[in-house]
Amino acid sequence: MTEFMSNSDAFTWAMEADPRLRSTVVTVILLEREPDWNVVRSRFELVATKLPMFRKRVVESVPPAPPRWEYCADFDLDFHMLRVSAPAPGGLDVVLEMARRSAMDEFDRARPMWEVTFIDGLADGGAAVLCKFHHSLTDGVGGVQIAMTLFDLTEEPRVISEEIVEPQITNPQFLQTYRDSAGYDVGLLSSTVRSALKAAPSLLVESIRRPVHVATEAAEMVASVYRTVRPVNQTGSSLMTDRSLVRHLAVLEVPMPRLREAAHRGGGALNDAFVAGVAGGLRLYHAKHSVSVGDLHLTMPVSLRTTDDSMGGNKITLMRFDVPAGEADPALRISAIHSRTQRVRHEKSLPYTQLIAGALNLMPRWYIGSILRHVDFLASDVPGIPVPVYLGGAKVQMQFAFGPTIGAAVNVTLLTYVDTCALGIDVDTGAIPDFEVFFDCLVAGFDEVLALVD
Repeated sequence: MTEFMSNSDAFTWAMEADPRLRSTVVTVILLEREPDWNVVRSRFELVATKLPMFRKRVVESVPPAPPRWEYCADFDLDFHMLRVSAPAPGGLDVVLEMARRSAMDEFDRARPMWEVTFIDGLADGGAAVLCKFHHSLTDGVGGVQIAMTLFDLTEEPRVISEEIVEPQITNPQFLQTYRDSAGYDVGLLSSTVRSALKAAPSLLVESIRRPVHVATEAAEMVASVYRTVRPVNQTGSSLMTDRSLVRHLAVLEVPMPRLREAAHRGGGALNDAFVAGVAGGLRLYHAKHSVSVGDLHLTMPVSLRTTDDSMGGNKITLMRFDVPAGEADPALRISAIHSRTQRVRHEKSLPYTQLIAGALNLMPRWYIGSILRHVDFLASDVPGIPVPVYLGGAKVQMQFAFGPTIGAAVNVTLLTYVDTCALGIDVDTGAIPDFEVFFDCLVAGFDEVLALVD
């Protein structure tokens, strides 16, 4: 059977038509020394075997069916893996520049959408691994699951007993894909009708027994769906309004125990303190430019992953809501963000994410793009690996993830490693041209939050 993209993944894929909205994720793994590259290569070969998606490319279907996944008959592992030496002096800035270029470089659509670059020659004998993949392959949590296939818990690499088995590739012919596309549309319509007919009797009974309750539930569902897809016609910020193709990447490390304790002091969770730190930095950045700021539009990934889901895969939905960036008191800011985030995590529309994404896929691309480009910032919190790990015999010093801006002024991604919150900062320099000023403000924003525990 033809394997179609989910509606949410098809939505991100369609956005690729505008390079400012690309959903490319880049991660950087810093190693204390040069690893055994043969071991590292074999681990990625194992990943490409365990996760068929890493051997598949995206192929357009007959509309209105979404694009489909097909095995790439010309899959070449070594095409996806490159080894380079960093120019002297081999600092982190060299790695970040490579990551910046990689993040905005379009994938070869004839091949699977992932690339890995091994970088040696870094200062003090260090090395790095730069991983690039399209968001439709996996989300942050899925990426951490994949990482555990790559990493070891000791310096001595474990012996992998799993056999590398090449898949039997039988890509469907055009007529079959045409029939499958037509069947997809008919199946979707039939499923919708069956669900409606199945629900109709109980809905009718409930309407008679508890008409007010049914009407209230229906109204709440409509309101929830509207909050999910509502148009955003202008940015919350009057300062960060321009968008461009130019990005600037940077990193920031924040101690996780202190950030978590600050969250508790403010009546929230770690994610709330993280968002409060970013929002505080944005407030200070506006103040530097003598511009007032109130609520800002935030896009935040919400995980829909369950314990039954397999490794990898994209199991998130993007929720948009406003956060009180203008609140100067970090404790009050954390509390307000916690309250608003909890409402978002319990939206009635969440179980219908795929249906909503399917409806959005029918809308003009220019309209969806105009909505996305009015979001002020993205913030993503990914729980990482809680213990030190090794790759090819080399100890992992730190990991950073850089999520796509997809139309926002900045994306800050938090990836935890041991007891550190590693922040990957991806800035659109059209919106924030003076990056150094913004970075200093972001540091100060987190200092405000951490001061709650001093």
